[in-house]
Amino acid sequence: MESFSYDDDISRKFAVATIVWGLIATIAGLVVALLLVLPKAFVGLEWLTFGRLRPLHTNAAIFAFAGNGIFAAIYYSTQRLCKARMWSDVLSRLHFWGWQLIIVAAAVTLPLGITQSREYAELEWPIDLAIAVVWLGFFGVNFFMTLIKRRERHLYVALWFYIATIVTVTVLHVFNNLVVPIAAFKSYSVYAGVQDAFMQWWYGHNAVAFFLTTPFLGLMYYFLPKAANRPVFSYKLSILHFWSLVFIYIWAGPHHLHYTALPEWASSLGMLFSVMLWMPSWGGMINGLLTLRGAWQKVAVDPVLKFFVVGVTFYGMSTFEGPMLSVKSVNALSHYTDWTIAHVHSGALGWNGMMTFGMLYWLAPRLFQTKLWSVKAATLHFWISTIGILMYIVPIYIAGLTQGLMWRAMDETGQLVYPDFVETISSIAPMWWLRVVGGALFVAGVVLMVVNYFMTWLSRPSAYEVPVYQAPRLAKQADYREPAEVSEAIKDAPMLEAAKKLDTWSRMGWHRRWERLPVRFTILVTLAVVIASLFEIIPTFLIRSNVPTIATVQPYTPLELAGRDIFVAEGCYNCHSQMIRPMVAETKRYGEYSKPGEFVYDHPFQWGSRRIGPDLAREGGKQSNLWHWLHLEDPQSVNEASVMPSYVHLLDTAIDFDKISDRVWAAHMLGAEYDKELTNAPEIARKQAELVAADIVSQGGPIKRGELMTYDTQAVALIAYLQRIGTDIFATPEADESSETDGPAPGEVPEDVDAIPEVAAGQADPQSDATG
Repeated sequence: MESFSYDDDISRKFAVATIVWGLIATIAGLVVALLLVLPKAFVGLEWLTFGRLRPLHTNAAIFAFAGNGIFAAIYYSTQRLCKARMWSDVLSRLHFWGWQLIIVAAAVTLPLGITQSREYAELEWPIDLAIAVVWLGFFGVNFFMTLIKRRERHLYVALWFYIATIVTVTVLHVFNNLVVPIAAFKSYSVYAGVQDAFMQWWYGHNAVAFFLTTPFLGLMYYFLPKAANRPVFSYKLSILHFWSLVFIYIWAGPHHLHYTALPEWASSLGMLFSVMLWMPSWGGMINGLLTLRGAWQKVAVDPVLKFFVVGVTFYGMSTFEGPMLSVKSVNALSHYTDWTIAHVHSGALGWNGMMTFGMLYWLAPRLFQTKLWSVKAATLHFWISTIGILMYIVPIYIAGLTQGLMWRAMDETGQLVYPDFVETISSIAPMWWLRVVGGALFVAGVVLMVVNYFMTWLSRPSAYEVPVYQAPRLAKQADYREPAEVSEAIKDAPMLEAAKKLDTWSRMGWHRRWERLPVRFTILVTLAVVIASLFEIIPTFLIRSNVPTIATVQPYTPLELAGRDIFVAEGCYNCHSQMIRPMVAETKRYGEYSKPGEFVYDHPFQWGSRRIGPDLAREGGKQSNLWHWLHLEDPQSVNEASVMPSYVHLLDTAIDFDKISDRVWAAHMLGAEYDKELTNAPEIARKQAELVAADIVSQGGPIKRGELMTYDTQAVALIAYLQRIGTDIFATPEADESSETDGPAPGEVPEDVDAIPEVAAGQADPQSDATG
């Protein structure tokens, strides 16, 4: 017999971190919600704009709150399921402190505009490297070595889900974050346009699957039976649930890109597997809820079970709604609207939030070795949170439907009923206020939990007791007996041999063998994930017909490249898409629908996933340079109903022309055909900036702001990029030749500044458009 004890200190650390980051993440979410209804709340503070804070909120909720929650669960349950202390206390501590440092780094860099501008993968390359080291080097190695050194022969179902989480997140993180570094905190994705969009949503969808679903299912399979004091309802259902989920989930990412420039086959394949995903997802929900059979009376008095029941119910609702939203006809209405936001928060607050709260309340008396300070406060937290979630998501569902219907509404003459985009935003503003109220209730519940946990911690013993357990070391040879090939009950029955073999297979002795072999089990999970991914990735990257090239599409000029990076840094994709779908209402509102060949120089893609402002795919030439200048300075001056914050800081910040060369070289390395730009990028950029600035001045704009000349501002670079978006597709070689006498074509800068035309781009009256 071997003696051992469990390391509960690491679980205590992660549990406390979960609560602290949970409070910060929800407060950040409340602030972001307020910024939509009070866009001038932080005027002049660029690091507190919606575009920069929204990624901070999502990263805090996913990786800080949910991440620390699953680590607390895994460290607590793995030790007990393996009858072994974690393999290395040092790696456990390195994991904890390394993960907290990564979160702090994210909290600092995202508000500063340091971002890759890819949803849920915004962090720049040095932080991504740190994540890989901490996740796999510290956490993964420690976890798998604990499995190898365990004293329990079979791997319990919760451990299967933990294995899938570690393996798949590693694969997703590495391949989605392949970049070319430009500077210490700036990089370009190696993928461009369509391929970049595909990789991003292969990652984004499966980050939800393998960071917010599989570890929480493992949590459910361990903590729910513990709290209910009942065994899991069905072992066989667990097996079917696990393997079908692991294999099917990874295919479903392309449904985030319906009606975009993604190839039709990939989009349809994503929809097909998304619909199939409904079955294994509900298998998990049914297994969880039926585990409570015979114990439902406990739910009435136990707040832990209350949280679990509502959490599992929200899981069922979200995994029904997800496949429904993947159906193209439904997605056509819901995509880019607040419907998606409601769906995400239904899962994040309802499923992840409630399961985490239930687990933390169950853990508190066990980790602190004292009674929970107040069961009544925990129950009150449950009701406040539940009401808060409902008050949050119901108005947002209504807002999403309203948006979708208004965007596509057309009258009997075939004209848009609401041609001005801002009308659709103004109509849902009351729903946004209700969301603030619901969000405030949810935050209040978290505050109540913080108080409860703190008071419980205060009543802990002066020194924690560390029980010592005993168990035999695993023998090298297992005493496992294979089940008989044919059950005695049907051995002599008049049945087909195939039916007898099916009966043997359904008793799942084969899986019992796998559960004794963690290395083989991990390899099988890895193969399931990788093979499913390659079926989509290889054709997307190797078949050229997926991205037909367009001869007139040219690389961005050095100034436009710098302006695009400003667009990325400000998180403009959080509100503005750059993808016009092939729908009548969209082409009437925005222009020609987007083609895949338009994005071959976009690192990263900027198609967005939501429209709080109008689509920008054909923005080039729509407005004058002065209109853009005024719009950045004070959006409400050109559109009183706009909810866009002021970007006046771009008018007061100088652009560093000398750093543009690095960006040009990186873009060239990734396929942009530059020539003189490689040796003369700063001068070329200055000339184009002077061109744009002269146009602004000619229309009555300022020559300088304070001590800064207009042509030296970041705003001019951003305007140059905005005037270029979506224009190449309309250019022709003949038009390029004629431009030698008429003025510069899109993307071309004259050698002589004196050749600047009177009005270079956009002739519209600065007050004429009011879309915001």
